[in-house]
Amino acid sequence: MPDNEAGQPSGKNQGRTEQERTGQERTDQERTAADLAATVSQLMRRLRVASPQGALTPSQRTVLGRLANGGPATTAELARAELVRPQSMRVIVAKLEELELVTRTPHPTDGRQVLFSLTEYGEEAVASVRHSKHAWLADAITHRLSPDEQRALADATRLLQRLVEE
Repeated sequence: MPDNEAGQPSGKNQGRTEQERTGQERTDQERTAADLAATVSQLMRRLRVASPQGALTPSQRTVLGRLANGGPATTAELARAELVRPQSMRVIVAKLEELELVTRTPHPTDGRQVLFSLTEYGEEAVASVRHSKHAWLADAITHRLSPDEQRALADATRLLQRLVEE
């Protein structure tokens, strides 16, 4: 940036040290992170409202999704994946079993364990929930965003995917 008459740097960073600029960048990144987290939370709430499985708790929905994506699992595996105690997971899968969304089968190599998997009804429920969520979101994108904004959202989605890659 060109200097002003007093020999000081001009522009928005005038008189700021490198440490101050770095601190401001960090603050901007923290603000972006907070805004992004809040927006993602709002989006997830809107998607939950759009789905027909309103009677299920978020934990129950998560377990159904995990079984749909990852296949059969033990209570301990589900508990570890969801960062809950095995006792809590047993309550969740018991309710899903009562609703005939999951079924239990003996573990093929460890007779002490049980595998839970989706029933046909459970698979239909997961598909219905996903369809409803995707339909709501596609409609919102189509009707609320301009074509340029839709392209920007597609670009931002790729960036978000990079953030969550492990």
